[in-house]
Amino acid sequence: MIIGVPKEIKNNENRVALTPAGAQELVKRGHEVYVQATAGEGSGFIDEEYVSAGAKMLPSIEETYAIAEMIMKVKEPIEPEYKLIKKDQLVFTYFHFASYEPLTKAMIESKSVCLAYETVEKSDRSLPLLVPMSEVAGRMAIQEGAKYLEKPLKGRGILLGGVPGVRPAKVLILGGGVVGTNAAKMAAGMGADVTIMDLSLPRLRYLDDIMPANVNTFMSNEYNIRELIATHDLIVGAVLIPGAKAPNLITRDMLKDMRPGTVLVDVAVDQGGCIETCKPTTHEDPTYIIDDVVHYCVANMPGAVPYTSTLALTNATLPYAIQLANKGWEKACSDNNELKLGLNVIKGDVVYKAVAEAFDLPFVEVDKYLN
Repeated sequence: MIIGVPKEIKNNENRVALTPAGAQELVKRGHEVYVQATAGEGSGFIDEEYVSAGAKMLPSIEETYAIAEMIMKVKEPIEPEYKLIKKDQLVFTYFHFASYEPLTKAMIESKSVCLAYETVEKSDRSLPLLVPMSEVAGRMAIQEGAKYLEKPLKGRGILLGGVPGVRPAKVLILGGGVVGTNAAKMAAGMGADVTIMDLSLPRLRYLDDIMPANVNTFMSNEYNIRELIATHDLIVGAVLIPGAKAPNLITRDMLKDMRPGTVLVDVAVDQGGCIETCKPTTHEDPTYIIDDVVHYCVANMPGAVPYTSTLALTNATLPYAIQLANKGWEKACSDNNELKLGLNVIKGDVVYKAVAEAFDLPFVEVDKYLN
């Protein structure tokens, strides 16, 4: 198979979809890998490393898309890329379709095959290609939240871990999944007073067992959320419904109950956000203020730590990319139900129910294309 790895063009996105090591694994199985020049530089991988691994370099994004049967990316295609995607081309990346209708409609019109990292799902309901970036984003949420609690950045002026004789900051985490668990670990390690909320009692029992003493668990419901937001300094939105838009757990009217300088970090922003007042921001301009509450809503948080993120992502995606390249997407998805669940749009048809429901589009069973 001919695989193309374009350079990411989203604002301050420094990750790349394939490391030189990953390229070598595909090349030695007989595939051709074309990488756009300088695509890996933001992650610390220079062109010569790809060439040494057996990949070929192309000077432009247009040539990379034009030659490839399978495109491997990190972030969803943005508007300048829509016209570059060809009929029947397999695009393997994060899409988060349910949060952005223009992207969904553009991919339907392209007649391409869109296989989304975020909906590849194991039998235990875990999301193996979302996990590594969720781990990074969960840890970063606390790192960034601690920074924006500083007074010069319009926060409350609180040190996350406090000091002897002074109480630490109070951190509230909405969601006890991978993002929430990593955020809680990080906040606890920095000495904060942490509360993590979830709807699942078994999950709360598990978290109660594994977390240190400065992490408390609490059942998630509107009454409890309203009670806690009034006293917490940093609030992290870490809620995900696979492939669907995130629910609004913090509504516009709740901001008035928060203290001035409270910091909100919405990690679910690329799925629409679980905070109603959240709108996607960039690393260049990461925050805005509503009702004296600081909102940090960067849609590609792991892009700020691209070396770590690229290695973590390739570790997870490469085994699936090898299957797709070796067998072609139809056979690979027929043989592996995890990959099958990653299919969102095929040749103009929406084959993932949550995406069809998000925009009231016709839904087509994926088996139409696999049987």
